[in-house]
Amino acid sequence: MTLASDLEARRRVLARALPSVPFDGWTPRLLATAVSAAGFDELDQRRLFPAGVADLVDFYLDEADQEMLRGLAAYDLEAMRVRERIAAAVRLRLQQAAPRREVVRRTVAYQSLPGRGPRAARGLYRTVDRIWRAAGDRATDFNFYTKRGLLAGVYASTLLVWLNDTSAQFEETQGFLDRRIDDVMRIERWRGRLEGLGRRLPSPWSVLGRFRHGVGRRAA
Repeated sequence: MTLASDLEARRRVLARALPSVPFDGWTPRLLATAVSAAGFDELDQRRLFPAGVADLVDFYLDEADQEMLRGLAAYDLEAMRVRERIAAAVRLRLQQAAPRREVVRRTVAYQSLPGRGPRAARGLYRTVDRIWRAAGDRATDFNFYTKRGLLAGVYASTLLVWLNDTSAQFEETQGFLDRRIDDVMRIERWRGRLEGLGRRLPSPWSVLGRFRHGVGRRAA
């Protein structure tokens, strides 16, 4: 099969799997049943999902990211401030997931099990990286990593609030997200000020050097 046909095959399997995830969770049996229901055999399963269920979960998350990016294409992001772009992306991601909130809950539970942390972290990083890129981030220095680390915390905590939000139109989640993004923007502003101050201050090593030499001259 070609890459395009493999992608379509994975989508067919995922479509068969998703309705059962809220009841069965992400299990090898679920994968095998979905593969069969999609018209494939065990050899196809090994090719399409070589790491088994972990690959199916990863594909589900990647597809959710892609759906978010397609949705964001309809937004006038250029007319928004950065914080508004980030908030819009996270809100859209959750809105699109709302019809399958129990799938998301099962996914979080699956990723929380021992041994799955590294792969879960990679999936979270991929999501926040795509959000920052969609928001127009072009950082290539240390800011690249700090921005993603901060947003990862915001996204993960907002997701947990959303999973337990019973308010109308997820108002509690919206308020929580706005507060967390405000916190991130505040941190970014303070860090920018500190970095600017650091560029204006003399090197601490040169100050210490002058102090050392000055003491030496006075002692002489």
